Amino acid sequence: MTRRQGFSLTWTENMEKYLKEGEVLGHGNNGIVYLLPSGKVMKIFGRKKVCDDEYYILKKACKKSSNFPKVYESGENYIIRDYVDGKRLDKYLKKHKLDKVLSINLIKLIKEFEKLGFKKLDIRCKDLYVQKDLTLKVIDPKQSYKKNVPYPRHLMKGIEKKGQLPIFLNILKEYDKELYDFWSFRIYQYLVLNIK
Repeated sequence: MTRRQGFSLTWTENMEKYLKEGEVLGHGNNGIVYLLPSGKVMKIFGRKKVCDDEYYILKKACKKSSNFPKVYESGENYIIRDYVDGKRLDKYLKKHKLDKVLSINLIKLIKEFEKLGFKKLDIRCKDLYVQKDLTLKVIDPKQSYKKNVPYPRHLMKGIEKKGQLPIFLNILKEYDKELYDFWSFRIYQYLVLNIK
């Protein structure tokens, strides 16, 4: 066992082999991510429940959506999945203005969450990667089938932090007025009135 950021891990023979061959890409609250020589990623989780939840979401979603990385293997507290390249959305928005193509891809992604049966129609900007063609890849989906969030509040809050929420909402209004009415009302309640 080893400790990192307040959680402990049980090492398996497979994990040790992968770790010796990989390089650290990053770490967060739920785990550490390694790039393997195969080009795949190994994510090690501090808690088995979080690992199982992410594996389940990715396994189910990647069968029907190209926005999710394919998963190949799951252990007690790790998964092996495709590497996701591109630029993290929050970092992308620091250097680029939100345009119509990317905005519509964000809207379509949230609609796709609904088609996939997600109860949580939300994702954080740091869990989305913008590809060269402005399509999006999702990493770290959390509680997608469990937590009820009917609109993308964290996504819009992240866009708002970059000063680009009015641009996004104007494009949404033009693209889907009904959705605009639903989302803009709720994001106003959330950001201004602090109502979840």
